[in-house]
Amino acid sequence: MLDTGFSRATALPSSIEHQVSSILEKAMTSLQVFYEGHVQGVGFRFIVRHAAKGFDVTGWVRNLSDGRVEVQVMGEEHEVRAFLDRVAQGELHALIHKQTENRLDKPAAARGFEIRYD
Repeated sequence: MLDTGFSRATALPSSIEHQVSSILEKAMTSLQVFYEGHVQGVGFRFIVRHAAKGFDVTGWVRNLSDGRVEVQVMGEEHEVRAFLDRVAQGELHALIHKQTENRLDKPAAARGFEIRYD
């Protein structure tokens, strides 16, 4: 075996590690989205959860007492955008009258994509 003097487990300098971490954080996005319209009592949450299975996103969907539906979703920017486009342009399109997005500082905490009942 040739000894090159390098260990396979060589740690990255902390400045490079910080840069890599920053790049990864920038590539990820976490959004809160509110849907208004005829979005409750029509299977909206189940369709959103099913749509999420086709994308590399995590998050959750729930009904709100004011008649809106809230979605929190996290993933790479392009995956989140593609997922939200699918929701807005798919079979739910006619039910949505308004969609409002907010960027979240704290990522949506979830395993996979789930329906919440809280």
